[in-house]
Amino acid sequence: VDLADGSCAHPTIPGRVSPLLPANHVTMAKGTGLVHTAPAHGMEDYSVASHHQLPTDCLVDEGGFFTEAAGPELQNKNVLEEGNEAVIQMLQAAGSLLKEEKYVHSYPYDWRTKKPMIIRASKQWFVNTASVKATAQEVLKKVKVIPTSAVNRMLEMLDRRTFWCISRQRCWGVP
Repeated sequence: VDLADGSCAHPTIPGRVSPLLPANHVTMAKGTGLVHTAPAHGMEDYSVASHHQLPTDCLVDEGGFFTEAAGPELQNKNVLEEGNEAVIQMLQAAGSLLKEEKYVHSYPYDWRTKKPMIIRASKQWFVNTASVKATAQEVLKKVKVIPTSAVNRMLEMLDRRTFWCISRQRCWGVP
């Protein structure tokens, strides 16, 4: 309760302040029930940030390296490699590191490369139009699908879809 509506200084970006916000995914059993967010790096944090109209700054690029916005000490360092050590050193230098211990994080892994994936926000656009849906359904009817019984299931899925995300992130056979 004492921390509600509070804020904390960003540990590595001077002058940046982050609000402490209530979040349903953080409970008293797991912490205080309040969270400082990394809105560009997880669905729960993104939802909290969106609810409070916070920016979703992403400090990590597509290759897993810190961007210029992360500051000169971190820029171009791999997040999962030398970037971790650099952050620890920065926290120590600022007197902000209370405890350090080894932790094996349960990152999602890419099924192709078997390497850990970093969740990060990317710009996308969404459409909600009947014409896009109708066009997609007509085009699907012209596609040779094996087994043919899958076409009806896909047409039904398209019919139930209310929003569409047009994404260039996946280039293999995923609708």
